[in-house]
Amino acid sequence: MDQLKKLMERLRHPTEGCPWDREQTFETVVPYTIEEAYEVEDAIARKDPEAIREELGDLLLQIVFHSRMAEEAGLFNFDAVAKTITSKMIERHPHVFGKESERTQSFHSQAWEDQKTRERKKNNGNSGTLDGVALALPALMRSEKLIKRLKRAGLDPTNIQTLQKKLEETFQEKKDFTESENDGDKINEEWIGQMFFLLSHLAVHLGVDSEKSLRETNRRFETHVEHFEKNITITNDGLFTKTDEDYKSNHPLMYVNFMQDD
Repeated sequence: MDQLKKLMERLRHPTEGCPWDREQTFETVVPYTIEEAYEVEDAIARKDPEAIREELGDLLLQIVFHSRMAEEAGLFNFDAVAKTITSKMIERHPHVFGKESERTQSFHSQAWEDQKTRERKKNNGNSGTLDGVALALPALMRSEKLIKRLKRAGLDPTNIQTLQKKLEETFQEKKDFTESENDGDKINEEWIGQMFFLLSHLAVHLGVDSEKSLRETNRRFETHVEHFEKNITITNDGLFTKTDEDYKSNHPLMYVNFMQDD
């Protein structure tokens, strides 16, 4: 770890470092941090141990990078980051580090949420239920977190049946789709957003990770497209080697079988 920190210190050196690394700021590095986190997830999904090891290293470098920039600005250093998360995890795990009477799963779940609430209030004063949900999260993930916050606070009166009914009602309301021009853009955008949010809400009730679910469907779709391309070839002039009917009936975007295919 010390070697990695020294490496970053050298890369950021004002005169002997790397010009690109020296120019970076929190804002310019953060897209790479997000990308590396997704690449860790991808390596795990592919069950590739070597890739997981490599991508975890890339993600660790991002933490060291941000910590080094903070240290240069007199804010904090990597050791302070490690100390903060260590203290936080001890506070959130009284069932491990606390009294014997606190070492139960039910106590742990409630203590975890209570501690996070205290942390939010400490950082934001009298915080609301939804305070602290990061704006930069992917939209589906963020909507799920917002809904879970309300659900844990006892502020969600819905169930699977009411959500199914609302989904059907919202879908039926949109019988005539407006073309994407003028007010049509905004109307369609709002309707699609409502449908996504309702599906995310339903996913929470079903205990489904909506981001993971969509990633898996994307993977199945990609596999189906690969199979499709092997069987139907498009020539340079745009003609199909099989009939148009074959093309249309087997096209992945006709949603015939790809949901079930691996």
